[in-house]
Amino acid sequence: MSTPIEQIQEQKKLLRKQLRERRRKLTEQQQALASRKLFNNLSTHEFFLSSQHITFTLARDGEIDTLPLMLEAHRLGKHCYLPVMTTRDNVDLLVFREWQPDISLATNSYGIDEPPGKECSPADLDLVLLPLVGFDSSCNRLGMGKGYYDHTFAFIREEQHDKPVLLGLAHECQRVERLEVASWDVPLSAIVTDQAWYRP
Repeated sequence: MSTPIEQIQEQKKLLRKQLRERRRKLTEQQQALASRKLFNNLSTHEFFLSSQHITFTLARDGEIDTLPLMLEAHRLGKHCYLPVMTTRDNVDLLVFREWQPDISLATNSYGIDEPPGKECSPADLDLVLLPLVGFDSSCNRLGMGKGYYDHTFAFIREEQHDKPVLLGLAHECQRVERLEVASWDVPLSAIVTDQAWYRP
């Protein structure tokens, strides 16, 4: 008989599958429109305008596309970074390397493109734009379950840091009624979709 924790993990696994399928079913036109609306929702917001060091991710697996926002940040002279997966002291973590539009990227074992070059410490970032598999209106986040972001930004929860701002990005169709929160989950400052803003 499975334990309550195992049951929750199994439920999350099933939910991840359902939500990933949901966003993959969006058409190219729907994806393009969602990306434009996300750009409009975020490019004029203080979180974005006041930040000089911003981490993005390149959309894959149906994620909402942030490339227009990355290009706008670069145009404004901001430093843009992409996450790079690594393991240190047997803990899965992210490091953040600077991105330029003409830079050559290398594909990792998960099929994710990563840049070479200069790294930025997580504590020195101003804004982190996190991909989501699912979320609820209280800004609880469902990720891929590997814990990379939670491990990397644990210092925010443990040391009460107010920087960087962690902002979740998703399609509105990825919202669910309620998600279970684990003790190690790092809280988000807000979640923004193609349709709305959500705050804790």
